[in-house]
Amino acid sequence: MLVQATMLAIIAGVGILDGRIFGQSMLDRPIVTGMLVGLVLGDIKSGIMIGAQLELIWMGIAGIGAATPPDVVTGGVLGTAFAILSGNGAEVALAVAVPVAVLAQSLGVLVRIINSYFSQKAVFYAKQADFKKVTIMMWLPVILFFLSTSVPTFLAIMIGADKVTALINAIPKVILDGLGVAGTLLPAVGFALLMDMLLSKKMSVFFFIGFLLASYGGLDITAIALFGVCVAFVLNFYINNKENNQNPQLAINTLTEGEIDFE
Repeated sequence: MLVQATMLAIIAGVGILDGRIFGQSMLDRPIVTGMLVGLVLGDIKSGIMIGAQLELIWMGIAGIGAATPPDVVTGGVLGTAFAILSGNGAEVALAVAVPVAVLAQSLGVLVRIINSYFSQKAVFYAKQADFKKVTIMMWLPVILFFLSTSVPTFLAIMIGADKVTALINAIPKVILDGLGVAGTLLPAVGFALLMDMLLSKKMSVFFFIGFLLASYGGLDITAIALFGVCVAFVLNFYINNKENNQNPQLAINTLTEGEIDFE
């Protein structure tokens, strides 16, 4: 268990660094961490399935401004791990992942507060042209972020695996069944959060086209996605180009520097 706990801690630590030093490579998403957790624990199929279930719940979560979203890395890793270790399915992952993600969010806020100090010190050393200390001040926040997820994950697996498994096994079946029902509903909430950011009056017609294709056309998600790509290609390369050729002034970007057109 020591080796597995260490590997899971590394997965959580690397996942939280996604978007910070690795670029946005999606290593922090539950569908990725779930697969890696399943690989470590010897049940990659369950890891992928549980990770996909958690991904549907959290796919619309994003940090906006100073708001700190739930820690989907710690929640996803521990939720998937305990679900596999206990031998239960996505119901257990849901019962563990959501509260863990919310609790880990508080730790993430604390780390960000501490990191603000290092940011100020980096500016101070930069003014003194002490670039060695600037480099140190830049890497200390990275280390803290890594530890903020890897240490709780390691301790939870080492100390709490048996206890959490026993607790999960003691949960009445009716509660697990209720969590299973909630698990089927929460993906709809995830999609709703995503649509809330993307949907507009101009885009709503395409949503209903996709809905009709799925409901009455019997097409699967892949076919609808490919159909959407074709529609986007037609709109962009034929209709828009035709309008721009007829009215060259429409092709001129009238935005001033720093403005973004969200229409």
